Amino acid sequence: MHELGIASAILDAVRDEAEKHPDSHVTKVGVRVGVLSGVEPEALSFGFSALVQGTDLEPLMLEIESVPRRQRCPACDITYEVTEENLVCPHCASSETMLAGGEELDLAYFEVED
Repeated sequence: MHELGIASAILDAVRDEAEKHPDSHVTKVGVRVGVLSGVEPEALSFGFSALVQGTDLEPLMLEIESVPRRQRCPACDITYEVTEENLVCPHCASSETMLAGGEELDLAYFEVED
């Protein structure tokens, strides 16, 4: 379960951020997880909760934003979300599209209380 390793890396980043604000407490961390990233949001959330429990970071919350697959059409230069497995451009019907997003795994934000 590589999600546990990812959760651990998120907590390392939270601790690094907390060191920058010694009189504050990080209450929430947000991550963006692309549908093509290979990360299971439920497993990430479970692993994160397990690692936070009983630590100085408790009750730190994890918010996961799902990022859909996006394609770019070079023929008409638009980027669009893929809602099904149909990758054809909805504007010009070209099938020559390229992956433009959905593989993300990003730290989006930290919420800090004084």
